[in-house]
Amino acid sequence: MNILTFDIEEWFHILDNKSTKTEVDWGQYESRIHKNMDRIFKILEDNDVDATFFCLGWVAKKYPEVIKKIDELGYEIGTHSNLHQLAYEMTQKEYEEDLKQSIYELEDIIGKKIISYRAPGFSIKKDNLWAFESLHKFGIKNDCSIFPTNRAHGGISNFAISEPCILVHNGVSLKEFPINTTNILGKKTIFSGGGYFRLFPYSLIKSKSKQSQYIMTYFHPRDFDKNQPLIDDLSIFRKFKSYYGLNNCEKKLRNWLNDFNFIDLKQADGLIDWSKANIIEIS
Repeated sequence: MNILTFDIEEWFHILDNKSTKTEVDWGQYESRIHKNMDRIFKILEDNDVDATFFCLGWVAKKYPEVIKKIDELGYEIGTHSNLHQLAYEMTQKEYEEDLKQSIYELEDIIGKKIISYRAPGFSIKKDNLWAFESLHKFGIKNDCSIFPTNRAHGGISNFAISEPCILVHNGVSLKEFPINTTNILGKKTIFSGGGYFRLFPYSLIKSKSKQSQYIMTYFHPRDFDKNQPLIDDLSIFRKFKSYYGLNNCEKKLRNWLNDFNFIDLKQADGLIDWSKANIIEIS
């Protein structure tokens, strides 16, 4: 089961960086969302494949036509938060206000219930597991926020499995679709989205895909935008992570979609026999 998803945000929505943190900061950068979304739509059309789009409430409010087009083309829409902030930097009250606003903005445009979510930067970790209670409170049924290894902005390295499961926390349960992992040089590693996908050669991605029964992807519009401006105050390491591999990422994705079958999250949910799924209690 290979699931195709995109996190819909602007090219400058880079986490944990001073000049790209707030709405005020974002005003200094040009918008590239429309051309980048058109590129994604063309990739999907050419390959006749469905995808789930995790969208910011901020994008919905500022560019409602983008959300309308995603919906009109028949793609599933979930939320990626409202203001693209790290979940573990918020109080639970702040997190819930952000989540509620994002759901409102999206539902107001498409007239459909939002039931799927992915945290910015996969920023749910051991310190803020209360986020799962909040997701349940606001009607989220499918979560894609678990990153089952270490990462700069979160990650739960001891999460038991990297396949769809029932996640239980403090008496609430969600269907969890974690990021898939693989073993590279003895280390648990990701290959199916973002900077990891841009970094690895396609030959390795293809090989690891053949070995994987479950793949959860995560791409951003900026991953395919080789002409995006440089954000000057990023460290050398962050510049490498943010800009490496932009030139051939679209080609690699097109090859991947040609070589393997992908479905959206809604289709995957319907194909899984949840009565037989692993139940993972996390506390």
